[in-house]
Amino acid sequence: MGTAGHIDHGKTALVRALTGIDTDRLKEEKERGISIDLGFAHVDVAPDVRLSIIDVPGHEKFIRNMLAGAAGIDLVLFVVAADESIRPQTREHFDICRMLGIQRGVVALTKADMVDAGMLELARCETEEFVRGSFLEGAPMVAVSAKTGAGVEELRTALGAAAAGVHEKDASRYFRLPVDRAFSMRGFGTVATGTLISGRVRAEDEVELHPAGRRLRVRGVQVHNETANEAIAGQRTAVNLPGIEAAEVQRGMVLTEPGIFRDTLQADCVLELLTSARALKHRAPVHFHSGAAEAIGEIRILSGRGAVEPGSREYVRVLLREPVLLLPGDRFIVRMFSPVVTIGGGVVLDIDGPRRAPVDRLAVLERGTNAERVALLVRESAGGADVTGLVARTGLRAEKIGEAGRAAGLVTVGDRLVDGAWFAEKRAALVAELAHAHREKPLLAGMPREELRGAITPEVFEAMLKSAAEIVAEGDLVRLASHRLSLRDEEQEAERRIEAAFETAGLAAPSVDEVLRGAGVENARARTLLHMMLREKKLVRVSEELVVHATVMAKLRELLAARKGARFTVSEFKTWTGISRKYAVPLLEFLDRERMTRREGDVRVIF
Repeated sequence: MGTAGHIDHGKTALVRALTGIDTDRLKEEKERGISIDLGFAHVDVAPDVRLSIIDVPGHEKFIRNMLAGAAGIDLVLFVVAADESIRPQTREHFDICRMLGIQRGVVALTKADMVDAGMLELARCETEEFVRGSFLEGAPMVAVSAKTGAGVEELRTALGAAAAGVHEKDASRYFRLPVDRAFSMRGFGTVATGTLISGRVRAEDEVELHPAGRRLRVRGVQVHNETANEAIAGQRTAVNLPGIEAAEVQRGMVLTEPGIFRDTLQADCVLELLTSARALKHRAPVHFHSGAAEAIGEIRILSGRGAVEPGSREYVRVLLREPVLLLPGDRFIVRMFSPVVTIGGGVVLDIDGPRRAPVDRLAVLERGTNAERVALLVRESAGGADVTGLVARTGLRAEKIGEAGRAAGLVTVGDRLVDGAWFAEKRAALVAELAHAHREKPLLAGMPREELRGAITPEVFEAMLKSAAEIVAEGDLVRLASHRLSLRDEEQEAERRIEAAFETAGLAAPSVDEVLRGAGVENARARTLLHMMLREKKLVRVSEELVVHATVMAKLRELLAARKGARFTVSEFKTWTGISRKYAVPLLEFLDRERMTRREGDVRVIF
């Protein structure tokens, strides 16, 4: 629960009356009699209901501190002093609560002991009129005096009833703890506190501090100032973090599960401008608040309109000067750059939107199902999107993304999701490209894998090959299953001539160019025939310029096998084979590579 209301309307005194805890912890707060920073307390308002209370400052100068605490609250204690009624920060706090999507609250008419019955009734009527049409319309309204204690028990009962209707935060999602306070405690070291907005954390867990990127270990966990085995979403949480100084952990940073999320410098959002605000122009600078974080931002209106009009909703892109950890669904507040007053707020929809994209995509991200949102992000990613990236971009767990992918008819390829229509289109394009290649070069057995793959990722490419019945992959080559080499008469004769030339020559084979010139067809076709025969293993390439017939190589292997274990020189090899050094040296290097022989200085050993 968070407090809200104008300065000096009795928020802190009321919390003290409810809990017995003084939330003004700073010396300056006690001296000046006002709240400057966030204060924290807790109280049991029912046998099974404990409120973690965040007491926020009401002074206009400290609204930024108020925002750091307000972002995590589920229930608001809206305070209006009976002797002053609605005041400027009453309005601003109320607008902030609305923009943050808070759905439940209780209204406290404080300082009831300082006014007569007529004044109290007037304050009640003015407050009822003020909240009409909002989430507080019809909310319990309790007259109370922190000084005398009148109405405190009635307020406690109303808070318990209101809290019973609050939906629990999702402990099944990834752990995220926005830090609103960090300090050093003697004997413990650095302690960071915040309202745990999702997931859970235990002692000895590894966590990551954003945007610093530091990996840290949780030494201990406290909930409501008591040591706990774990903290779960919705609880006021303190974690002890060894290995880092308190000054390095700042308000606005976020602790998360390690290696899951990434910070962003932009956010595509739906922005609602207050009716009391002035029109917000394209490229206007603003103060952007989300969770406990604050950053300077610039508003880009995505619809092309020149300004966001008061009381209207627009899809905008906020460009941030500093990295912030945001996820879709996070609420935010924007305040004017100067003067610094609250002018609107909204919801984050995307943290990595394309540079130029139609505005209607944001309507899908705002109102669509998980399946529709995941399908949109996958379609926008060339070659699909990996699940790890989708987790970082959506905050959904990997299994939820898998479920969404199946519901949307996406194709799963390893850890990637691919749009089904895109997958089928690209696969059909591969078939068409192969058919074209076979028509243009009928003597080639197929296309090299890498040439055919192009810009498709290897994993997706292999999935396409496996799923296409009409495609056959053989080693480094890919062909259509229907493709058969069909040689014309002159090509068959050329193949016979090439093979005969190498077979007759034995180990002292002629040069490749010499053989191709005598093939009887143009050089390009002759060279294609040569490659085909090499692929079919009728010929063996010893070196760039030396090719021998497979039967000749087989006889050489037999010759060596009969001398297994023998040690020999190049001269002895020349004597055995009857060839010159010109052929002997490349042949021996080939045999070394084939592990039939091993060189040891000037001699070789036959394996």
